[in-house]
Amino acid sequence: MKNSQISFIGAGNMANSLIRGLINKNVPPSHIAATDIDSDKLAELQSDCGINTGDSASVAAQADVIVLAVKPQVMAAVCEQLQPLIGKSDCLIISIAAGIPVCSLQKWLGVERAIVRCMPNTPSLVGEGATGLYANAQCSDIQKQLAGDIMGAVGIACWLQAESDIDTVTALSGSGPAYFFLMMEAMEKAAVQMGLEPNVARQLAIQTALGAGKLASTSDVAPDELRRRVTSPGGTTEQALLSMARDGFETTVATAMQAAQKRAAELAN
Repeated sequence: MKNSQISFIGAGNMANSLIRGLINKNVPPSHIAATDIDSDKLAELQSDCGINTGDSASVAAQADVIVLAVKPQVMAAVCEQLQPLIGKSDCLIISIAAGIPVCSLQKWLGVERAIVRCMPNTPSLVGEGATGLYANAQCSDIQKQLAGDIMGAVGIACWLQAESDIDTVTALSGSGPAYFFLMMEAMEKAAVQMGLEPNVARQLAIQTALGAGKLASTSDVAPDELRRRVTSPGGTTEQALLSMARDGFETTVATAMQAAQKRAAELAN
């Protein structure tokens, strides 16, 4: 990764986080380039990170990897404009745009290229992302490793066997942060109704979610076992979990994820 020229088409929040993550992983700033219609974003990145900036032609010409980090609604126009500008025939294309299938990218780029489609999530902005990746048949093992390393600069990266799995990843980790935000919001509101000061309730709800996530990520046992360990027979946690079960908590979560997966598939089509 450190020897590859990595160019970003689009310099929004996700691209910004990836660029900073790559630099934190000791990728030389001189090996990173970016372009964006917003000159202020480019100036900030150049000033803060020391990367190269320019127009699409200059950043695409020598790229070993091009990361497409533009909004889905402009992806077709961006790819068609980019097609004649890509200098290397073996250039790897990484797309982080939601809902754009590989076949569309291939059509807009005009020629068969190695393409990796990614579904990152918003915690990537703080280096704690979860990304699902799918590679087309043109990708070599080396290119897959490279794509995994790039997305792994802001969290974890998991490879998928089928492109349709992206829709499930969207429902799980792509939309997932909102589920946890909703849980924190609901816990905070309930605590306030039960008498806690709002600022105290918010701090405790957020820290509890943070601590539970960290405990789960560092533990050598699965979440179900962690749940059992904190659930004393006849205790307060048991009563809360029994109430959730009676109200169909697991069914609610499953139904919500199925709705998200269905919508992801509709958008891709």
